[in-house]
Amino acid sequence: MTLGGSGSGGPGAIPPGSAPAAAAALDAPPRPVTIAGRRSPWGRLGLHLTLAIIAIIWLLPTISLFVSSFRPEAAVNTSGWWNAFSLPFQFTTDNYFAVLTRNNLGQSFLNSLIISIPATVIPIMIAAFAAYAFAWMNFPGRDILFVLVVGLLVVPLQAALIPVLQLSVNLGIVGTFPAVWLAHTAFGLPFAIFLLRNFFGAMPREMFESASIDGATPTTAFFRLALPLAVPAIASLVIFQFMWVWNDLLVALVLVGGFPQVAPMTVTIANLVNSLGQGWHLLTAAAFISTLLPLIVFFGLQRYFVRGILGGSVKG
Repeated sequence: MTLGGSGSGGPGAIPPGSAPAAAAALDAPPRPVTIAGRRSPWGRLGLHLTLAIIAIIWLLPTISLFVSSFRPEAAVNTSGWWNAFSLPFQFTTDNYFAVLTRNNLGQSFLNSLIISIPATVIPIMIAAFAAYAFAWMNFPGRDILFVLVVGLLVVPLQAALIPVLQLSVNLGIVGTFPAVWLAHTAFGLPFAIFLLRNFFGAMPREMFESASIDGATPTTAFFRLALPLAVPAIASLVIFQFMWVWNDLLVALVLVGGFPQVAPMTVTIANLVNSLGQGWHLLTAAAFISTLLPLIVFFGLQRYFVRGILGGSVKG
């Protein structure tokens, strides 16, 4: 039996005269395939040009601050920073020498480190334990307690300063580093617990069930499974908390502002300008020094930043 013969008219039959057309179609050059959603080169150029303009505008204050920090006082008081690139050039390091030697900024930089590092590590450590408990451990009142913690996010910092100051006075720690550590720990815990709880909650339940079947305790599962996987979220919290503590003026001014030996950079920089407005040109050098370490921390951990923020935003 012959199937699809030329005279049978079956489904496999080739219509008369179609063989040359088929051969011509095979010999024809392939047509370009249009990919759906592909942008034109002009659209990419416009996008990149827009982003470059935004980046330049965003960096302009930092560039002007950096240039002004190397200009003498007379030039800063009489002309704009862009005039520094016109002849004759007038650049000096006297501003940095003044703020680092005569205005105690070197000691204040060390004080800021002593305040910022523990005030970043302590709340993140506590928040990691609490967030894991809220996400994967069952205990009475868990949901109610978590709602209360989230509710603390809306409490204004200014409304809590007086009770915090009174508590520090009662404990006898006003004017010491522990006073600032405890204050920043208390103010930073709600957000840290909220972010980490969402991140831990987005982890697969099967992973913890398998670890439990293999005999892992909740402590082992936390340190061997949850904590290593939460590195992006923890790095994001480190950026947030460190920059907030490093740039804080209000809490430091209330708790240690009257004690220059433990005052951070923000308090010292605020005191550079006297009541008559003299010495404001030193603010450029002091402000640029204060921004160096946060920039290093941010660029060092930026690859974790977006992953940590978005990690628990969909589920949890």
